[in-house]
Amino acid sequence: MSNNYIVIFVTCPSKREADSIAGSLLKKRFVACANIINKVESKFWWNGKIDKACETLIVLKTAGNKFKAVEKEVRRLHSYEVPEIIAIPILALSEDYGRWIRDSVK
Repeated sequence: MSNNYIVIFVTCPSKREADSIAGSLLKKRFVACANIINKVESKFWWNGKIDKACETLIVLKTAGNKFKAVEKEVRRLHSYEVPEIIAIPILALSEDYGRWIRDSVK
C-alpha cells in the first residue's frame, strides 16, 4: 500500500481536552481513529528551563492530505500556547487498514 497515511501526535493538559479534540476531529472526518493515552509524563524545555507535566497523548491516524485540517482544528481547540502537533509517515500498513482509513476520512 502506498505511503499516503500519517500518524499525528498531540499532547493535551487533560483527558477532557483530549476527548474534546479527538471528538471534533472524528466528527469532521479529519481522522479515522484517535487513541487517547492518559497520564503520560512529559519533560521538555519551556521558557529557558526544563519543565514537566502529566499530559494526555492523542495518537491520530489519517490520510496525509488531512494534516493541515487537523492542525487548524487542534489549534482552534487546544489550550496550549504552542501545542504539539507532530506527524510521521506510516511506512507500511495492511491494505485493509489503509482502505479503512481512506474510507473513514472525507
